[in-house]
Amino acid sequence: MLLHQQFVRMAKKNSKKLAIKDKTTKSDVPYSRALIGALILAKKFEKYEKGYIGIMIPTSAGCALATVGALMSGRVPVMINYSTGAEQNVKYAQEKCGFKTVIASRALLEKIGCPVMDGMVLIEDIMKGVSTGEKLKAALRTKLPTGMLLKSIHKGDQDDNAAILFTSGSEKDPKVVQLTHKNLASNIRDLCEHEGLTGDDILLANLVFFHIFGLTVNLWLSFGKGMTMITYANPTDFQTICNIAREEKPTLMVGTPSFFWGYLKKSEPGDFESVRIMVAGADKCPDALRDGYMKKHGVTLMEGYGATETSPVVSANSLEFNRPGSIGKVLPNVQVRIENLQTGEECPVGEIGKILVKGDLIMKGYLGQPELTAEAIVDGWYNTGDMGYLDEDGYLWHSGRFKRFVKVGGEMVSLVKVENVMEQH
Repeated sequence: MLLHQQFVRMAKKNSKKLAIKDKTTKSDVPYSRALIGALILAKKFEKYEKGYIGIMIPTSAGCALATVGALMSGRVPVMINYSTGAEQNVKYAQEKCGFKTVIASRALLEKIGCPVMDGMVLIEDIMKGVSTGEKLKAALRTKLPTGMLLKSIHKGDQDDNAAILFTSGSEKDPKVVQLTHKNLASNIRDLCEHEGLTGDDILLANLVFFHIFGLTVNLWLSFGKGMTMITYANPTDFQTICNIAREEKPTLMVGTPSFFWGYLKKSEPGDFESVRIMVAGADKCPDALRDGYMKKHGVTLMEGYGATETSPVVSANSLEFNRPGSIGKVLPNVQVRIENLQTGEECPVGEIGKILVKGDLIMKGYLGQPELTAEAIVDGWYNTGDMGYLDEDGYLWHSGRFKRFVKVGGEMVSLVKVENVMEQH
């Protein structure tokens, strides 16, 4: 399944349904208009160089449609982190991926104090320059039968890159992660099956799209299933997020524990009562946070686990299978192996080892770094760099990180101490 083609199918099927409720710009975008917008942007992007195109726009209808438009035009969106060092991140992305054009937002650049850089094209200027003729042409195209419309946009292959993201770069330079249509589409499919998600869900999309958690579970999950997404550009504006949840009644929400702490503190009882599925990821979820949501809102906050290289979700708790403290059961169609550090053998139940993952969710590789890719993925198994174990009921438990091991006198010794290793029993 190609992501942009699936968006077209959903937009045609749900033309009158609300695709995006943008709470930053206060605009409501039904699927019919979202499709027109994406087609207009795709046409505009065709005049830029082929290959990669940078996207640096906050979480909004504009960012969502620019990302879709890029794929429709046959370009691969490179999602650029603007939260810290935006200028440096743009240069790094351009250099690593070999492209020039970055679709940016003037409002964002002014807010973060980033200059308009070489190669930047402002989304506000693009939209201002759209003629009535272009709008009419795009609107007429949306009336074509689905099959004809799909033939008129970029086709491609499921193993083509659908997004380029960057790791946090806590060790050295950020790694350039290539994620394909197959990677992201398989993760959405498996997550929906695991959590019982449908097109009727209303998603509170508060995460940034330059992180894989936001890109997959906010943007593409919503468009892939034909959900309504409620976007807001600043996840740390805790009070506003709580107000949005109360007013718009989302049924699905994901985020990091630090964001969920902020929402818990600023919220009033009842703010999150509509939320059916609430999942924390990217960091350990404390018991006190889970208890806080249950006491204040009667909502079960569940924990999941993943990585940029795994598209991202490897495992998650669900309403049916929830074991607080664990990082949940492994998603369908995903394999996890716990491997003994010394022997390389598979660990028995309950024994801590390194977490390896296999399946369609595993990235294509690190762009331009074949040695790093070969180190990270061996025989299809991606080494997460995390330690953990599986319990007797198939729940995965995270036990800290390891970095690198060396052989000393025939034994594997960690160069960096394993942190927070849990008791096995």
